Amino acid sequence: MRYIALNVAVAVVFLLLTLQLTRQRVSRAIWLTLAVLLALTLVFDPLIISAKIVAYNPQHILGWRLFGAPIEDFFYAVVAAIVAPLLWNWYEQKER
Repeated sequence: MRYIALNVAVAVVFLLLTLQLTRQRVSRAIWLTLAVLLALTLVFDPLIISAKIVAYNPQHILGWRLFGAPIEDFFYAVVAAIVAPLLWNWYEQKER
């Protein structure tokens, strides 16, 4: 349960920061990036877990899994899709 609480909190903070800094709606490019990252997570996370490269403490996850990957893993893709444009826009504004 701890992972999901942390992931949701971080995702919400970055989403709010992105919307605040860009002052615009979420673009199609961000939605496409999110879809690609979620698809890659869906494919590769179960492989990494089945190869025993990564393990999760069952007491800290919800227990919901997609093809063996804890649902919490998908929040990293969501945060990445939010953080990349946030940083891009921030650096772009700094350069002006």
